[in-house]
Amino acid sequence: MHAVKPGDTAIELSGVTKQFTTDSGTPYTALRDLDLRVAPGEFCAVVGPTGCGKSTTLTLVSGLERPSAGSVTVHGQRVAGITPGVGFMFQTDAILPWKTVLDNVSAGPRFRGVAKRVALADARDWIRRVGLAGFEDRYPHQLSGGMRKRVALAQNLINEPEILLMDEPFSALDVQTRAKMSGELLSLWDLTRPAVVFVTHDLEEAIALADTVVVLTAGPATTVKARFPIDLPRPRVVQEIRFERRFVDLYHQIWEALRAEVDAAYSQSTSLGEKEAS
Repeated sequence: MHAVKPGDTAIELSGVTKQFTTDSGTPYTALRDLDLRVAPGEFCAVVGPTGCGKSTTLTLVSGLERPSAGSVTVHGQRVAGITPGVGFMFQTDAILPWKTVLDNVSAGPRFRGVAKRVALADARDWIRRVGLAGFEDRYPHQLSGGMRKRVALAQNLINEPEILLMDEPFSALDVQTRAKMSGELLSLWDLTRPAVVFVTHDLEEAIALADTVVVLTAGPATTVKARFPIDLPRPRVVQEIRFERRFVDLYHQIWEALRAEVDAAYSQSTSLGEKEAS
């Protein structure tokens, strides 16, 4: 476990540019001169229009991708490969369909060399924490979408990550289940307080969860447009915090910054569609 010092930074992207080569062989700049800092224990939500590079930002922090320019550091160490101490919760389920809930949750500790007896005991504890006690022997296909997301949370949090990357993890859920999962996420996050980068298209979700909301510009060549501190008190009840006057004020402020980027992205996609049709 990294020893946190005053003023420490858990994640820092400095002047990051990321280019890809398209199928036609032409370069595409996804990110340009992007700066982002996340403190230890901070819950940072990232919002922006479709295709603006939000997911790419997560892959750079995790070490799954390398920047074309600039630097990515985790706890002051430059990311040069798969970053240790980082959990990654994807938009689609990443749980193993041939393993039971218990085996899925215990897989991480066992892979790291934890004794089977200890790993299984810890897994049972985390399964209980996410509200799935009694479902240890079920397989993923026997679970609802919300239950599979609980398994994925337990799968990540059992490893006590210092950093948790979340790429629209609840987007496939219905509205009620999504709100319930958001509340459970906050309760579980509060147990170990990892630094979180949570990518979402849902501005209400971002404000309800985060300490900070970062708005990205429309792509290509995405960068940070604005950063908003969320001064809503914790602990929060996600289903109720949305009715607070301060929540509404924050929503209006952030939407003013986000709306122009959403409009720009829509105009770009419309223009591209018209060109392809002509």
